Amino acid sequence: MKLQKKLFAIGTTLLLTNTLYAQDGASLFDTKCAACHVTSRPSDKSTLVAPPVMGVMRHVKMRYTSKEEAVAFISAYALNPEASKAVCMPQKIKRFGLMPSQKGNVTKEELQTIASWMYDNFPPQGFQGMGRGQGKGQGKGCQTR
Repeated sequence: MKLQKKLFAIGTTLLLTNTLYAQDGASLFDTKCAACHVTSRPSDKSTLVAPPVMGVMRHVKMRYTSKEEAVAFISAYALNPEASKAVCMPQKIKRFGLMPSQKGNVTKEELQTIASWMYDNFPPQGFQGMGRGQGKGQGKGCQTR
Protein backbone atom coordinates (compact mmCIF):
# COMPACT_ATOMS: atom_id res chain seq x y z
CA MET A 1 0.00 0.00 0.00
CA LYS A 2 2.84 2.42 0.81
CA LEU A 3 4.41 1.80 -2.60
CA GLN A 4 1.12 2.63 -4.35
CA LYS A 5 0.85 5.91 -2.41
CA LYS A 6 4.43 6.84 -3.31
CA LEU A 7 3.86 6.01 -6.97
CA PHE A 8 0.63 8.03 -6.95
CA ALA A 9 2.44 11.00 -5.37
CA ILE A 10 5.25 10.80 -7.93
CA GLY A 11 2.78 10.54 -10.81
CA THR A 12 0.75 13.48 -9.53
CA THR A 13 3.91 15.58 -9.12
CA LEU A 14 5.02 14.79 -12.67
CA LEU A 15 1.59 15.61 -14.08
CA LEU A 16 1.45 18.94 -12.24
CA THR A 17 5.01 19.78 -13.29
CA ASN A 18 4.23 19.05 -16.95
CA THR A 19 1.04 21.12 -16.75
CA LEU A 20 2.92 24.04 -15.21
CA TYR A 21 5.61 23.83 -17.89
CA ALA A 22 3.01 23.85 -20.66
CA GLN A 23 1.27 26.89 -19.19
CA ASP A 24 4.54 28.54 -18.30
CA GLY A 25 6.06 28.34 -21.80
CA ALA A 26 3.95 31.18 -23.17
CA SER A 27 4.59 33.47 -20.20
CA LEU A 28 8.31 32.67 -20.20
CA PHE A 29 8.44 33.44 -23.92
CA ASP A 30 6.66 36.74 -23.29
CA THR A 31 9.13 37.64 -20.55
CA LYS A 32 12.37 36.34 -22.07
CA CYS A 33 11.93 36.35 -25.86
CA ALA A 34 9.08 38.58 -27.04
CA ALA A 35 11.10 41.80 -26.81
CA CYS A 36 12.82 40.63 -30.00
CA HIS A 37 10.77 37.78 -31.52
CA VAL A 38 7.13 38.47 -32.41
CA THR A 39 4.58 35.65 -32.43
CA SER A 40 2.34 36.95 -35.21
CA ARG A 41 2.84 37.94 -38.82
CA PRO A 42 4.14 41.52 -38.69
CA SER A 43 2.20 44.16 -40.57
CA ASP A 44 5.28 46.40 -40.71
CA LYS A 45 8.46 44.37 -41.28
CA SER A 46 10.62 47.47 -40.80
CA THR A 47 9.93 47.39 -37.05
CA LEU A 48 11.32 43.87 -36.57
CA VAL A 49 14.49 43.46 -34.53
CA ALA A 50 14.68 39.66 -34.97
CA PRO A 51 12.97 37.06 -37.14
CA PRO A 52 9.38 36.22 -36.10
CA VAL A 53 9.14 33.00 -34.09
CA MET A 54 6.90 31.35 -36.71
CA GLY A 55 9.66 31.60 -39.32
CA VAL A 56 12.34 30.54 -36.86
CA MET A 57 10.36 27.44 -35.94
CA ARG A 58 9.65 26.65 -39.58
CA HIS A 59 13.39 26.46 -40.22
CA VAL A 60 14.09 24.61 -36.96
CA LYS A 61 11.51 21.96 -37.90
CA MET A 62 12.92 21.69 -41.42
CA ARG A 63 16.30 20.80 -39.90
CA TYR A 64 15.30 18.90 -36.74
CA THR A 65 12.50 16.44 -37.31
CA SER A 66 11.84 15.42 -33.71
CA LYS A 67 10.68 17.62 -30.86
CA GLU A 68 13.53 16.34 -28.69
CA GLU A 69 16.16 17.39 -31.26
CA ALA A 70 14.49 20.77 -31.87
CA VAL A 71 14.23 21.59 -28.15
CA ALA A 72 17.86 20.57 -27.60
CA PHE A 73 18.99 22.74 -30.53
CA ILE A 74 17.03 25.83 -29.42
CA SER A 75 18.19 25.45 -25.82
CA ALA A 76 21.85 25.13 -26.82
CA TYR A 77 21.74 27.79 -29.56
CA ALA A 78 20.18 30.46 -27.33
CA LEU A 79 23.10 30.13 -24.92
CA ASN A 80 25.84 29.74 -27.55
CA PRO A 81 24.70 31.13 -30.90
CA GLU A 82 27.10 30.66 -33.81
CA ALA A 83 26.52 31.50 -37.46
CA SER A 84 27.71 28.01 -38.43
CA LYS A 85 24.90 26.48 -36.35
CA ALA A 86 22.12 28.85 -37.45
CA VAL A 87 19.12 27.37 -39.23
CA CYS A 88 17.83 30.62 -40.68
CA MET A 89 18.57 31.90 -44.14
CA PRO A 90 21.84 33.86 -44.47
CA GLN A 91 20.02 37.08 -45.35
CA LYS A 92 18.30 36.97 -41.93
CA ILE A 93 21.66 37.02 -40.14
CA LYS A 94 22.80 39.78 -42.47
CA ARG A 95 19.67 41.82 -41.68
CA PHE A 96 19.33 41.15 -37.93
CA GLY A 97 22.82 40.04 -36.94
CA LEU A 98 23.57 36.94 -34.92
CA MET A 99 21.35 36.42 -31.91
CA PRO A 100 23.17 37.51 -28.75
CA SER A 101 23.84 34.80 -26.17
CA GLN A 102 21.12 34.59 -23.57
CA LYS A 103 23.48 33.36 -20.84
CA GLY A 104 22.46 35.05 -17.62
CA ASN A 105 19.05 36.02 -19.04
CA VAL A 106 17.45 32.60 -19.07
CA THR A 107 18.17 29.27 -17.39
CA LYS A 108 18.55 25.95 -19.20
CA GLU A 109 15.30 24.78 -17.62
CA GLU A 110 13.47 27.91 -18.80
CA LEU A 111 14.91 27.43 -22.29
CA GLN A 112 13.64 23.86 -22.43
CA THR A 113 10.18 25.03 -21.37
CA ILE A 114 10.19 27.88 -23.91
CA ALA A 115 11.54 25.68 -26.72
CA SER A 116 8.97 22.97 -26.02
CA TRP A 117 6.15 25.54 -26.10
CA MET A 118 7.53 27.03 -29.33
CA TYR A 119 7.73 23.60 -30.94
CA ASP A 120 4.13 22.81 -29.99
CA ASN A 121 2.72 26.16 -31.17
CA PHE A 122 4.75 27.35 -34.17
CA PRO A 123 4.56 27.69 -37.05
CA PRO A 124 0.78 27.81 -37.14
CA GLN A 125 -1.11 25.36 -39.34
CA GLY A 126 -0.89 26.41 -42.99
CA PHE A 127 1.99 28.87 -42.45
CA GLN A 128 3.57 29.85 -45.78
CA GLY A 129 6.51 32.06 -44.81
CA MET A 130 7.26 35.56 -46.01
CA GLY A 131 7.83 34.79 -49.68
CA ARG A 132 11.41 33.54 -49.90
CA GLY A 133 12.45 29.91 -49.90
CA GLN A 134 8.98 28.67 -50.75
CA GLY A 135 8.19 25.56 -52.71
CA LYS A 136 10.90 23.96 -54.83
CA GLY A 137 14.31 24.01 -53.17
CA GLN A 138 12.81 24.93 -49.83
CA GLY A 139 15.44 25.02 -47.13
CA LYS A 140 18.43 25.30 -49.47
CA GLY A 141 19.11 28.79 -48.11
CA CYS A 142 19.59 27.48 -44.58
CA GLN A 143 23.08 27.32 -43.24
CA THR A 144 24.54 23.99 -42.33
CA ARG A 145 25.51 22.88 -38.86
